[in-house]
Amino acid sequence: MDDLSRLILRAEALLARVEALLPAAAAAPDWKASTAFRWRKRGGRGHLEPVARPHRIRLQDLRNVDEQKKRIERNTRQFVEGHSANNVLLTGARGTGKSSLVKALLNRYAAKGLRLIEVDKNDLIDLPDIVELIDGRKERFIIFCDDLSFEASEPGYKALKSILDGSVASTPDNVLLYATSNRRHLMPEYMQENLETRHVDGEIHPGETIEEKISLSERFGLWLSFYPFDQDAYLAIASHWLREYGVPDAALATAREEALQWALMRGSRSGRIAWQFARDYAGQHDEPHSTQRSQRRKDRKENK
Repeated sequence: MDDLSRLILRAEALLARVEALLPAAAAAPDWKASTAFRWRKRGGRGHLEPVARPHRIRLQDLRNVDEQKKRIERNTRQFVEGHSANNVLLTGARGTGKSSLVKALLNRYAAKGLRLIEVDKNDLIDLPDIVELIDGRKERFIIFCDDLSFEASEPGYKALKSILDGSVASTPDNVLLYATSNRRHLMPEYMQENLETRHVDGEIHPGETIEEKISLSERFGLWLSFYPFDQDAYLAIASHWLREYGVPDAALATAREEALQWALMRGSRSGRIAWQFARDYAGQHDEPHSTQRSQRRKDRKENK
């Protein structure tokens, strides 16, 4: 018995030392701390981290994407009200408001129970753990993956397919997945893959490689496409943001030429470029319009 007791004591001491090396169990999320969360990994374990200052962009701030805005807002409203809704894939030109639209939806519907969880592409393998954390809660959660794209060998690819529609376990009713990407099929496409295409009785049958790539994006029930803005749309967006920053209407005509030069230097006309120009212009002309800008910011806060 003495030998057995010593063995047990040594085993307990060894276990205590091993446990000290293991990461501590993640604390339960503080759901009241924020309306937006990020999935973070430390020591091999993930946890939901509240976002201290969620983005406050409004739906009315997003211009020239009216049809996309209408469709995704309707889908989100159905979801928040407890009706059936679809996972959403937003694809297209950069800087056209894809991710801003998702953030604006949170701003609109947070008071009705909508919550946002941002997950990095590299952490998509943790989707089952995230879903388990929020299953059964009264809030409605959008899992948000921004700027999503894959190589065929990445582990997150299969995890995403499974959580969308392909696992033996169904996804809870209080969870949707919204993703943005510059690629419609989320994966690179190569000319060689077209050689796999077959013609059967006059019909075109894509090869297995193409079918595999399409299968992921098809699991999103709602596709929204975004296109580059023309000059008039770019200027309209720039004018909107100039007004939001307190620049008076009388100065907008003067700012027009500078806005065009800004876009020319950046080599792009997009909503993001227009917003960046407005920030720069308003910053340079800050003092004459500071009172008006402060009043506009106050009005925006009161309207939230």
